[in-house]
Amino acid sequence: DKLNSLLELLPEHDLPEDLKSKRCKRCVVVGSGGILHGSELGHLLNQFDIVIRLNDAPVRGYSAHVGNKTTIRMTYPEGAPLSEHEYPPASLFVAVLFKSVDFNWLQAMLKNETL
Repeated sequence: DKLNSLLELLPEHDLPEDLKSKRCKRCVVVGSGGILHGSELGHLLNQFDIVIRLNDAPVRGYSAHVGNKTTIRMTYPEGAPLSEHEYPPASLFVAVLFKSVDFNWLQAMLKNETL
């Protein structure tokens, strides 16, 4: 019930049309563990159709190693990037909610309330 009431507060709660219609021929998931540091694979990662980034893995300043394309950013609320520059306008932010405090966070965000 709580989830349904929260979803009703969202302007939309489905994939954007541009992602629904996109063919995902080649996808890559980029984590935040730092294993790509020094790899200089950014140009290769940018060539994927869909680039899914996890948590608050930074892109700025590391694009030579991790690329700079972000199609979807998935994270728990407490791991959401703090900088507005980590939310490119053409990407989708996905909050991964599973704890009750996560749902409280979403409600506070949607209603502009203090958590």
